Amino acid sequence: MSLPEQPYIYLDSCATAPLRECVRACMLEAQQQSWGNPSSLHRIGCNAAESLERARLSIGKSLGADRSEIVFTSSATESAHLALLGLARASSPGRLVISAVEHPAVSSAAEKLIAEGWSVEIWPVDTFGQIQIHHLDRLLQPPTKIVSLIWGQSEVGTIQPIQTVGKACRVKGIPFHTDATQILSQGCPDWSDLPVDLLTASAHKCGGPKGIGLLLLRSEIAERIQPLFVGGKQENGLRAGTESPVLAEGMAAALHEIGSCKADQIRTAGSGIAQLRNALLEMLCQRDEISLSGHPIDRLPHHLSLLVSDRQGRPMSGRNLVRALDREGIAASSGSACSSGRDSDSPILEAMGVDPLWRRSGLRLSLGNWNDHSELSVINERIQKVIDGHQHSDV
Repeated sequence: MSLPEQPYIYLDSCATAPLRECVRACMLEAQQQSWGNPSSLHRIGCNAAESLERARLSIGKSLGADRSEIVFTSSATESAHLALLGLARASSPGRLVISAVEHPAVSSAAEKLIAEGWSVEIWPVDTFGQIQIHHLDRLLQPPTKIVSLIWGQSEVGTIQPIQTVGKACRVKGIPFHTDATQILSQGCPDWSDLPVDLLTASAHKCGGPKGIGLLLLRSEIAERIQPLFVGGKQENGLRAGTESPVLAEGMAAALHEIGSCKADQIRTAGSGIAQLRNALLEMLCQRDEISLSGHPIDRLPHHLSLLVSDRQGRPMSGRNLVRALDREGIAASSGSACSSGRDSDSPILEAMGVDPLWRRSGLRLSLGNWNDHSELSVINERIQKVIDGHQHSDV
C-alpha cells in the first residue's frame, strides 16, 4: 500500500520513535568493532564485553545509577515481569497493589501472580486517570508486599504521584516498582533521588533501538529477586542469554542525547514540545467534537489524548479515525500500541469512568522532536477533514 502524496506526519511517538542519527552511527560502529560474544575470553569477546560495560556505565551516568544496578533485558515488558514476578517468587504470597490504568506488561504479570496464590488489589483512579491518593494508607497495610504504578500512562498521558507513593512505601518497607517507559522519552530521571526500588523502561520510545530494555533495581532488591529463566549467568545471574553490545550501545547513545530531567518536573520537560502540544490542543479543541481526556496538567508533555465525535455529536470509532487519518497522511493511535488493534472498549477509559458509548472513541497524538509548528495547521486541517467526512457507524 503506497503512502499518501502529501507529507506524512508521524504523531505516534508513544508507540515508538525513529532511530536517532547519533544512535544509528553508534550502533554501526559497535557492530563493526564489538560483534563478539561478551562471555568469550578471547580478544574479540573481551572487546564485546568492554563495549557492553561501557554502555552500562554510560546509562548509569545518564540515570544517576551505579552500573551494578542495571540489568539489560529484551524489552520493558520483560523488565516488568522480571521485576514483579522475580521479586514476588522470592517470598511467600501476599498482596500486590497496582493502579487501574497499568500497561498490559504489568497487568499480565499481576494475573500470573494471582494464579500463584497472590492477591492483587486495583488502586482506583479518578476521572483524569490519576490514582485516588486517599486510598494510600489503606493500601499500604498488610498483606501488601509490592506496589507497582505506571509513571506516565501511555494511552491518556496522565502522570502519577510516584514521589508521594514511593516515600510512603519506603516508610513501610514495601518495594515500589514504576513503569517509566513513557517518561524516559522526555528526560532521564535521577535514580539516586527517586523513592523507587525497581524501574523499568525500553530504548525504542526515546529514539533508541528495539529489542532492548532495562531494569533498574536497588542492591538489596537484587539480592532477593529470582530470574524468570535460567541458563547462563549473564546480568549477574538475573537474565540468562547472550547480551547485545550493539543494542546496549544504542540505548546508551539515546539516553545520553536526551539529557536529564527532574522527576517532579517531567510534565514540563522539554518545554518546547509541551508548547507545541498545547498549541495543537488549542487548535483542535475549538471544535465541540473534540475534547481532552486524561489530566489537563499532570500529563506527559508530548502527549494528547482526545475523545472525538462526529458533527451530530455521536462518538467516532478510534480505530476508524486512525485508518482515516493514515489516508490523510497522519500516523496516530487509538490507544496503547499494545492494544490499539483491538476492537473493544478501552479498559483505561473504563477505569476513568468514561461513558460506555465513548470508550472506543479515543485518539492519541504523541509528538516528537521531528515535529514543528509548521505542521500544526496541516494536522488540524486533516483531522477536521476526517471528522467532517465521517459517515456514522456504530463504534
